[in-house]
Amino acid sequence: MPRGKGPAALLSLSDRRGLESLAGALRRFGYRLIATGGTAAAIRDLGIACEEVGELTGFPPLCDGRVKTLHPKVMAGILADPANPEHAADLDRYEIPPVSVVAANLYPFEQTAARGDATTEDAIEQIDIGGVTLLRAAAKNYANVSVLASPERYDGFVEALERGGTTLEERRRWAAEAFALCERYDFAIARYFEGDADRAQLADRRASALRQLDLRHAAELRYGENPWARASFSFGDGPSGVRMPEQLSGKELSYNNLLDLDSCLRLLARAETPIGFPPEATSTRGVMAAIVKHTVPCGVAARDSAVEALAAALGADPISAFGGIVACSAPLDAASANLLRSRFLEVVAAPDFDAAALDALRSKKHLRVLRFDAELPRRLLASVKVRSALGGLLVEEIDASAEPDAWTLVSERRPTHAQWRDMLFAFGVVRHVKSNAAVVARDETAIGICGGQTNRVAAVELACQRAGDSASGASLATDGFFPFADGLEAAARAGVTAVVAPSGSIRDQEVIGAARNAGLSLVFARRRYFLH
Repeated sequence: MPRGKGPAALLSLSDRRGLESLAGALRRFGYRLIATGGTAAAIRDLGIACEEVGELTGFPPLCDGRVKTLHPKVMAGILADPANPEHAADLDRYEIPPVSVVAANLYPFEQTAARGDATTEDAIEQIDIGGVTLLRAAAKNYANVSVLASPERYDGFVEALERGGTTLEERRRWAAEAFALCERYDFAIARYFEGDADRAQLADRRASALRQLDLRHAAELRYGENPWARASFSFGDGPSGVRMPEQLSGKELSYNNLLDLDSCLRLLARAETPIGFPPEATSTRGVMAAIVKHTVPCGVAARDSAVEALAAALGADPISAFGGIVACSAPLDAASANLLRSRFLEVVAAPDFDAAALDALRSKKHLRVLRFDAELPRRLLASVKVRSALGGLLVEEIDASAEPDAWTLVSERRPTHAQWRDMLFAFGVVRHVKSNAAVVARDETAIGICGGQTNRVAAVELACQRAGDSASGASLATDGFFPFADGLEAAARAGVTAVVAPSGSIRDQEVIGAARNAGLSLVFARRRYFLH
């Protein structure tokens, strides 16, 4: 696309993340920038020339800003096919610039409607009309228009410009994302207006939730859980998601690799700080490392650097780490890579790798090296969960109205700051371990992990057994309440001195009494975290 002679780009953004990069690139490649009022002002503040939509249409924003882009000069510029002589003549006759890029996002209806103090009028004012129309028009004309419905797409678009222009395949993919976003948006509005729905309406909403996944075939896999089964992977990377992890080297990924990778990445998202947690005990360690075998964590640690976190996670259970999946929340350097290269591992995943780290890991030709978006761990926790059962699908999604977690100290002995910190760390790990589960932690390292037990006392005993002598003075978390005092008593016998567990047992008072008798700290959580 020749510089200085390109067609127009139209921008209407309530979320202006990445605007400087996008507007700068568009201008650099010769686009005429046209934007709605607030977006135009933001672009001009960056020192980049930009027209307001009203300069094109001859109309100011009408009806208190409800009408800005709903005008023939805007819609014709987006929907025209430049190869159609009649379309081209219409544009010439009415001096309408052809629009080949539309970057738009939508008013935050869902966030507004979810606010406890939001009125119906507040919610209605956040129903976007012009933005949805822009996205749908641009997506319809994807053969000629790049539609960018999320800031996450700006980098890919700019990269396409730098290599000579976008491809039809890219524009079609972005169009699909725009249509999916509009569907999700309308679904949220419909749900708001429905209010309390009956079970039939709820079923309709669940079906819509499946459509929202926006899955597309990503890859054929080596085989399924076992070599005599076939498998493939489909990935949802719409505007509310993130890009699929990028494989940088190694063998083809398998079904089991991806299951383990999902479990491993979820461990990198720290537990949310609950109500009642002392702020002074909050961890300052910013790097998480995790190791998983057969979807079960066998080493998790938080430290100040990648190499320290990886060393601590590997050291927690080096035997189980053999042949495992390793993920780290921070980019890997040469020291981190050399630590991992000396071991047999299936997958190493990180947000990035420096050149020396990548060279070191690529020297192991079968090792799968993956780069993932740093936001992926948290996005996974928030995403719709789908699994097969009885020949059908179970669908689970987070209930935004659910009460947040809250912790209450119920013992006479108060935890130290280190014990508070380790209980929160252990609770963040145990939610990703198959129920019944227990995790022993010390110095923000999971030193004893046990899951998949049919009774809670066995989970506690095995977790403490795996921690060995290090259980003495350590902290323990369990994913569900203690139905009897025996589980807590098992932790005390192993030397554990601080325990966090959900409340809710009819014998909670017996459990509290056992904690007091043992002289250990006991904290009750409001939420449980079963994982089946």
